[in-house]
Amino acid sequence: MNAGNRRPRHAARTGLALALPLAALAACGGGGSGTDAAAESGSGTGTISVWAHQGQKSEDTALQNAVKSFNSSQTKVKVELKLIPGNDYTKTITATDASKLPDVMEFDGPTMANFVYNKKLAPIDAYVSSKTMADATDASKAQGEINGKHYGLGMYDSGLGIYGNKKLLDAAGVKYPTGPSDDWTAAEFTAALGTLKAKDSDGKTIDLQETGGYNNEWGTYGFAPIVWSAGGSLLKDGKAEGALDTPAVVSALKTFQSWKTYVDPNTDGNAFAKGRVALSWVGHWMYPTYSKALGDDLVVLPLPDFGNGPKTGQGSWAWGIGADTKNAKAAGTFLDYLLNDTNITAMTTANGAVPATKSALAKSPLYKQGGPLQLYADQLAKPCGDTDITKSCVAVTRPVTAGYPTVTAKFSEALNSVYGGADPKSTLAKAARSIDQDFSDNAGYKIP
Repeated sequence: MNAGNRRPRHAARTGLALALPLAALAACGGGGSGTDAAAESGSGTGTISVWAHQGQKSEDTALQNAVKSFNSSQTKVKVELKLIPGNDYTKTITATDASKLPDVMEFDGPTMANFVYNKKLAPIDAYVSSKTMADATDASKAQGEINGKHYGLGMYDSGLGIYGNKKLLDAAGVKYPTGPSDDWTAAEFTAALGTLKAKDSDGKTIDLQETGGYNNEWGTYGFAPIVWSAGGSLLKDGKAEGALDTPAVVSALKTFQSWKTYVDPNTDGNAFAKGRVALSWVGHWMYPTYSKALGDDLVVLPLPDFGNGPKTGQGSWAWGIGADTKNAKAAGTFLDYLLNDTNITAMTTANGAVPATKSALAKSPLYKQGGPLQLYADQLAKPCGDTDITKSCVAVTRPVTAGYPTVTAKFSEALNSVYGGADPKSTLAKAARSIDQDFSDNAGYKIP
């Protein structure tokens, strides 16, 4: 998958890799009853198995080096690492009985609740150190938390923004935000698109990464922020009706629909890098390409505000402990090591993602205060979690529910239809009813 397409070539960068057909993930297993699967503490010594997804070569090398360094740093615990191709990874975990899963495993953030529901992940709070937990960013902890327990922590996080071509914006006389507290309103953003169109030969002024359509995880990750910024939610108190289909959300998606006339289809992946458009709605992962192409003309801007403050998606791959492990203490020892500054810096240098610990983030050349991507760090410093989406918070976690596969499938389908010209009101109402029916059929996907 080309990096210029609808999502990054390596889904590791954003956690958009829900490779398993979503309905299959939603339907797998009959979990949800009883309490957490009880991982056994074990002796804290011996050999443990670790599974991870195979990403880009530089990421794989960073992880392999971390394991090698851990094994050579002490003699009590030995890690045996297994890399599984990214496109098969989630399917492999889903198809594997809990008793056959490893002691430690990586997982794509939005799949976590489903794996907890199906008793494939155990809480990590008792096994990672208080130092590790305290150093994790609040946004990272929000993605990994259910009912006050943490089931995962990430090495890196993600975020969205709008990249702007300063030269083209200035030439058109468009005023643009200077930071997260100086965002465009939705009306101002739409007006800017119109102003840019008047100065553009083909009238196409923005890239929305539409190449593969929006009926996929990019649709949810990339544009659920419009719903949240309009004061709505994909799911509230276990229901989509009255959250996803409010008049404010309908109005916001009408505005989104109106942008289509300004959108470059970006079939070559170079609409922004080659200067055909002045704006690109995408994430941190495009910075290396855009920075190289535009140099000092590149500006990084927040998404527009639809009334409830600007919002961004967040979340990515994370690490947890297999529910049937017999050596959770050793697993925790490895996670403490994996999530130290050295390993996180090596990984985020390899993939360009946002460090998911406070200490590594503060030292990152890209994301530290004054760095070119400080916006992403500032956004993640104001996390909403997945339920308390107020005007003052910015980074929203996708719904932490075992029914997430249904939520994202129905929302992205609706979004894609609206973009194609469908009526937002009836389309959102239909999506909300479908989500609620599925939740009703599955007793709300309750996790004790």
